[in-house]
Amino acid sequence: MSRRRPTPSPATKRSATRRAFPIIAWILPAVFLLVAAAVIATRGRNHGIARSPTGDFAPTVPAPLAASGEPPPGMEWIPGGEFSMGCRDPRGIAHGGPDAMADARPIHRVRVDGFWMDRTEVTNAQFAAFVSATDYVTVAEQAPRAEDFPAAPPERLVAGSIVFTPPPERAPLGDHYQWWNYVPGADWRHPAGPGSDISGHDDDPVVHIAYADAEAFAAWAGKRLPTEAEWEFAARGGLTGALYPWGGDFRPAGKWAANTWQGDFPGNNTRDDGYEGLAPVAMFPPNAYGLFDMSGNVWEWCSDWYRPDTYVADGAPPGAIIHNPSGPAESFDPREPGQAKRVQRGGSYLCSEQYCARYLVGTRGKGEVSSATNHIGFRCVKRGP
Repeated sequence: MSRRRPTPSPATKRSATRRAFPIIAWILPAVFLLVAAAVIATRGRNHGIARSPTGDFAPTVPAPLAASGEPPPGMEWIPGGEFSMGCRDPRGIAHGGPDAMADARPIHRVRVDGFWMDRTEVTNAQFAAFVSATDYVTVAEQAPRAEDFPAAPPERLVAGSIVFTPPPERAPLGDHYQWWNYVPGADWRHPAGPGSDISGHDDDPVVHIAYADAEAFAAWAGKRLPTEAEWEFAARGGLTGALYPWGGDFRPAGKWAANTWQGDFPGNNTRDDGYEGLAPVAMFPPNAYGLFDMSGNVWEWCSDWYRPDTYVADGAPPGAIIHNPSGPAESFDPREPGQAKRVQRGGSYLCSEQYCARYLVGTRGKGEVSSATNHIGFRCVKRGP
């Protein structure tokens, strides 16, 4: 398993962050966006995926099948059905952000079977119960192996994770090293590093979770991680093409609907929504399927490998409705072609209209599988009848 190079020195810290850093998804240079758009246009014509040339969404059609039996504790039934998956270019709309979201197109038709989904993100209390039962040690709690980092001095091979720290002065948005730092000793129990803990935060989403950690919890709980298609269908709550899990207004009736960033990113969060960092789960209204925090708070792992051309490279015949897609066979990120990455969804409390804006429901994120930060968590699903 690939790990970051842990060290306080600036040069090595940059190397570490490049090797395992999910936020890279937010910083695609303009040249890559233009190339990606051209590739999508060309390959989309070749593969003929069912889509509207204008990017319009066709109606969501929930399946009639109802759940049978008692619901698993803490889970909601997602009926499955057919929907349009993806996102229009959000630039120019209110709160749409500066990114074209080219990897979330073309909009295409997908059908998923019904399933159960965790009502909330997995919490500190739930993860603590898992660790207590299994003695599991997360990736962030393990010292990186010397064979993975042969140039690193032994004293720098220490366990830790990546922590968001607002810079003291306004920082250029193109340099994320200004607000992310590898912190030795940071992990799910110590989200800000040594000296911090989760006392009194049982209901906060667990963070500093690498992909293997999320998979291990899911297996212990008799569940699994959602596919990207399942996650988006659930997040949309039966709505057709809405910008957010709750509808089309960022602040319905003038009220905050998710834990996101307000103010000047990355140095000044005005906390207008009531939270500067993580919020306990279920502090904002659920969507129509009874799911909380499908936008903002923490990023959530999905089981699909990440590729920017996933929606145009699946080989679907013309007019096809893709049934239960599980993503590409392998990962590829043009920015870091040697890094294995999985899809992340939902954005986090750091997303703002200045930077990221992946609180938009159809957008996509990505993370190197062994990376962990204090804004990455997960929720699980379970196959229905």
